[in-house]
Amino acid sequence: MPPSNTPAQQLAGFIAKFDPAVARVIRAARRTLRRRVPTAIEIVYDNYNFFVIGFSPTERPSDTMFSIAAAANGVGLSFYHGATLPDPSGVLLGSGKQNRFIRLPSAAVLDTPPVEALLQAAMAQSRRPLPTTDGYTIIKSVSAKQRPRRTTR
Repeated sequence: MPPSNTPAQQLAGFIAKFDPAVARVIRAARRTLRRRVPTAIEIVYDNYNFFVIGFSPTERPSDTMFSIAAAANGVGLSFYHGATLPDPSGVLLGSGKQNRFIRLPSAAVLDTPPVEALLQAAMAQSRRPLPTTDGYTIIKSVSAKQRPRRTTR
């Protein structure tokens, strides 16, 4: 599929690859996070394993505070430096050196107190401040070969 003209059109096309229920969660989670951090730069990857929308104060992937990560089996909220976040409620999953995540069966999870606290902590520990201008979306990479974005029935 040739790329569309604008990042918004490309993004809509990436999300359209998913089952409708998964696509709804992706769109709702993006709306919620965009409202929370309107000046963040959205860094988008449509890679082999995952579709990812990272929220960052810069265009550098290593500055990403958190990301929506989606595959055919569902959506998650990934914290790039999650291993260093305080998690008194124990909601973070994963055991790697750096990344942690939570599952998002719906975007409503983003409004729960433990997740709101994690989002605030991730923003507070960011090495760079969020810009003061409106955020924007950049398409960082698109893999030609990808795992299926829809579940097989």
